[in-house]
Amino acid sequence: MPTIDIDYYEFEQMLKLQLDKDIEKINEILAFVKGEVKLFSEEEGILSIEIKDTNRPDTWCIEGLVRALQGFLGIAEGLPSYDVGKQLGEVFVDQRLDNIRPFIGCALVKGVSLSDKIIRSLMHLQDKLDQTYGRNRQKTSIGLYNLDLIKLPLHYGVATPEEVSFVPLGFTEKMTLKEMLAAHPKGLEYGHIVSKYPVYPVLFDSEGKPLSFPPIINSNDLGRVTSATKNVLVEVTGTNYNAVCNTLNIVTLSLVDRGGKAFSMKVHYPHRKISVSTPNFNVKEMRVNLRYVKRILGLKLDVKQTAELLSKAGYGVTIHTEDEVCVRVPCYRIDVMHPVDIIEDIAIAYDYNKIKPQWRRLPTTGWQRPEEHWIHIARELMVGLGFQEVLSYTLTSPEKLFTKMNLKREKVVEISNPKFVTMTCLRNQLLPGLLEFVSNNLHVECPQRVFELGKVTLLDAKSETRTRDEEKLAAVVYHANAGFSEGKSVLDAFLANLGLNYQLTETVHPSFIEGRVGIVNVENVATGVLGEVAPSVLECWKLENPVVAFELGMEKILRIKLSSRV
Repeated sequence: MPTIDIDYYEFEQMLKLQLDKDIEKINEILAFVKGEVKLFSEEEGILSIEIKDTNRPDTWCIEGLVRALQGFLGIAEGLPSYDVGKQLGEVFVDQRLDNIRPFIGCALVKGVSLSDKIIRSLMHLQDKLDQTYGRNRQKTSIGLYNLDLIKLPLHYGVATPEEVSFVPLGFTEKMTLKEMLAAHPKGLEYGHIVSKYPVYPVLFDSEGKPLSFPPIINSNDLGRVTSATKNVLVEVTGTNYNAVCNTLNIVTLSLVDRGGKAFSMKVHYPHRKISVSTPNFNVKEMRVNLRYVKRILGLKLDVKQTAELLSKAGYGVTIHTEDEVCVRVPCYRIDVMHPVDIIEDIAIAYDYNKIKPQWRRLPTTGWQRPEEHWIHIARELMVGLGFQEVLSYTLTSPEKLFTKMNLKREKVVEISNPKFVTMTCLRNQLLPGLLEFVSNNLHVECPQRVFELGKVTLLDAKSETRTRDEEKLAAVVYHANAGFSEGKSVLDAFLANLGLNYQLTETVHPSFIEGRVGIVNVENVATGVLGEVAPSVLECWKLENPVVAFELGMEKILRIKLSSRV
C-alpha cells in the first residue's frame, strides 16, 4: 500500500480546516479515502499517510487527496470541472517503437505556480506512479519538462545505443544512451526494460534536441523543472495505451490544481493511420439502480438522497427515473469499473457507522452440497482405478489449448496484460494440461495414468460476468500399448460405479485418431469424448508412446445422477 508524504500546513490550508495537529481527527477525515496517518513530524511539518486503496492513484498526492476529500467535507461537492484548451502542439511517433514502447501521451500546462515544495510533491507522485501503477516503469513512465525551452512539434523516435548523447538529469557531462545504462543510477535500475532491443526510444523536439531517453532519464537541459518554470510539458510513454492516458490525466490535473491551464497535443501514429488528442478529461456515464443499491447496502434511499450522496463523493448525477440515476464519473477515477464501485462510495458518503448491522435471516447449519459429495466420490473412483490426480494451472495459452491440440482457435477468456506468454488465458478444457504434465515427466516409468477433476471457464453471454465455471474430469493413459479398449474399460468402470449407463457414438475430432474416437452419451445426453490421441498432437507434445484419453463434463453427469435419485 502506497505511503505519501505531504506538508501538514499546506494540507490544512487547502482543506480550509483547523486540524489542530490532532491525529485522531485527521484519521477521521482520511477514512473517507481509506487513508491513515503513519507518521507526523511536527518539526518538519511532514505528514506520512498510508493510502489503503491501491486502486486510486489519483489520491497519491496532496492535490488529489484534497480533491477527493472536498465533497465528503462539504467544501466543494459534485463533479469538478476540468477543461482542456485548444491544441498547441503535435507529436509524431516512429513505427519502429511498436514492439518496444509504442504509446505516448502529452499535455501542455501553462501558468502553473511552482515552488520547491510543490516540485518535490510532484516528483513524489511521479515516483509512486512509476513504481506501482507503472509497474517499475515497464508499463508507464513520466517526464516533466520546461516547455519554454522546447521547440514543437515533438518526435518520438528511436536511436542506436551510441547514436545520441545528452546530459542526463543530475549529471554535468554528456553521455550516450549506452553509457547511461551502464553508469547512471536510473540506467542501472531500469535499463533492463530497453537493453534487449537493438534501438532505444528517444523523445526529440523539432530541432532534434533530445528531451529524454524513456523510460530511463530526462535531459538535464530540457527536462529539469524549477520554481521559475511557469509552463510545463507533461509526457508519459508506455506499453499500454489506457494506462498512459490515465497516468497523464492524474499528473496533469495535479498541475491544473496548482493554477495551471491544460492544453492538448495531437499524437500522430502514421503507421496506424490514427491521430489522438491528449489529455482527455472526458467523463464516462454509468447507470445505478436503487434496487441494486438496496440489495448491496440494505439502505432504503430515494433518488434525491442517492444523488446527494453521490455528489458528496465527487460524482456528477442526473436523476433518470424514480429507481435509477445517471452517474458521471470523472476521468481520474480509474478505479470505477462497475456500478458496485459507485455503491461503495455511496456507503462511504452515507457513513458506514450509520449503517445498522443486520444478522442474516438464514439458518446457519451447513452441510455438504450433493454435487460436492459426488465430486469426492468421482475422485476416489479414479484413484481406485489406478490413476494419480494432477492439479494444473487454470491459466494457460491459446497455443496449448488449440495449436498443440490441432483445434481451430475459439474465443476464450484472455488476460489484457499478461505477465507471462505461457499464461495469457483461462483454460476451457483439461486435456491439454494433462498432456503437458505427461510431456514434462517423460523420465517417469510407464505406464502413466493421470487424471484431473477441476474447473474450466467458458464464455456465457447470459451470465453477469459473461463467463461461467464448469467442473470437468479428464484422464490420460500413456504407455507403449495404450489403446481405445483400455480407455473404454476405465470409462465403463467409472460410470458403472456411479450407477449410470452410457453409449458411445462414433464421431470425428481433430485431436483424436479418426475411427478411434466417440462421443460419450450418458442417459442420451452428450457429456464428453473418448479416444486415442492423434499422432500429430502427440508430436506437438513430444510424446513417444500412444495416448488414450477422455474428458467429461461432470456437471452434466451430476445433474443426470441427482435427477435419477429424485
